[in-house]
Amino acid sequence: MSAQTYLAYDYPLLSVFWSMLLFFLWIMWFVLLFRIVVDIFRDDEMSGWAKAGWLVLTIVLPFLGVFVYVIARGKNMGRREIAQARAQQEAFDAHIKEAAGAGRPSSADELSKLSEIRARGDITDEEFRRAKELVLTGHGPAEHAGSTARTPGR
Repeated sequence: MSAQTYLAYDYPLLSVFWSMLLFFLWIMWFVLLFRIVVDIFRDDEMSGWAKAGWLVLTIVLPFLGVFVYVIARGKNMGRREIAQARAQQEAFDAHIKEAAGAGRPSSADELSKLSEIRARGDITDEEFRRAKELVLTGHGPAEHAGSTARTPGR
């Protein structure tokens, strides 16, 4: 049994660099393959049969399928990714605005509440005018202005 043993000094430095380059290119190719598969499913303009055809091509002939897809549809891959990222950001911003504004009534709501309080006779016209000015200038909600101006006898 004369099994050959390779030691670290038997593998030249240039071969190490070449092996590392091939390894990283192989990893990059897998990343590109997964991005293409995600792009195939993300594209709303493509029909189901076209999606199935591209998937079969990228699975059966992976190198050829990936390169043909990048050449044929690569320009729009970035556009679809940017559009999807913008849509996610807009949805997130809308959710934040909704959550931030949900507990705070709008000026129109506060003015309508003030009008109802004045119609019931709980506040005078002068108190209503001062509370309305506070609401319109944004210095305080109507409830606080109306509650400080109320008199117990009304």
